[in-house]
Amino acid sequence: MREWICGRNPVYETLRARRRHLFRLLVAEGAQEKGRLVEIQRLCQELKLPQERVSRQRLQALDENHQGVALEASGYSYSNLADILLLAEKRGEPLFVLILDALQDPQNLGTLLRTAEITGVHGALLPLRHTVTVTPAVVGASSGASEHMLVAQVNLALAIRELKEAGAWVIGLEGSQQAERIDRVRLDGNIVLVVGGEGQGMRLLTHDSCDALARLPMRGQVESLNAAVAGSVALYMIWQKRGFGGF
Repeated sequence: MREWICGRNPVYETLRARRRHLFRLLVAEGAQEKGRLVEIQRLCQELKLPQERVSRQRLQALDENHQGVALEASGYSYSNLADILLLAEKRGEPLFVLILDALQDPQNLGTLLRTAEITGVHGALLPLRHTVTVTPAVVGASSGASEHMLVAQVNLALAIRELKEAGAWVIGLEGSQQAERIDRVRLDGNIVLVVGGEGQGMRLLTHDSCDALARLPMRGQVESLNAAVAGSVALYMIWQKRGFGGF
């Protein structure tokens, strides 16, 4: 399967990550060769990747937010849980995993993968069904960060069991008053953060598999944060507890 990655940062990071098969780059006629575009073209030359000048209308048909470039590439390359565990071991770091239970919005998935990559998460897990996957829209929403993240589609119940056997503490993020304030929850060591889907939150089996439930304290008039914002805040709090390791 082939797909089009559009936008300068997503294209640049896809080229830099080199995790996909790459076929050709389309550049808008009249696009000024400066900044990120120069870096994109340099990488294409290194990879001996064909480049074509095309009309903006052609790019517009691929993506309204093309920013003058589009990269034809193979579909996203998923990893598995073993790869994620091995990465933590290779880095000599406590395990840090993000589980996204049945998200539906590509923007939310992209935002969370971008935050996860920034905060040193070793990998993200998606369920096998009833979830948004890593599409070009998600790559764009993540500004290309998804290309550097290990993302696996797994049976979440089995994966959580394996993570616990590896010594991980599983924290489910939710907004109920039954959940403990996140600043009072253990956030060090081997941590798995679970973020539920928009509206429905975590599914029952995932919810019941968590070792602890955490909520973000709030004082405003709005009832709650959306999944991407809440998950991003929680990831930063965990990274802070880990001493901003790697920074």
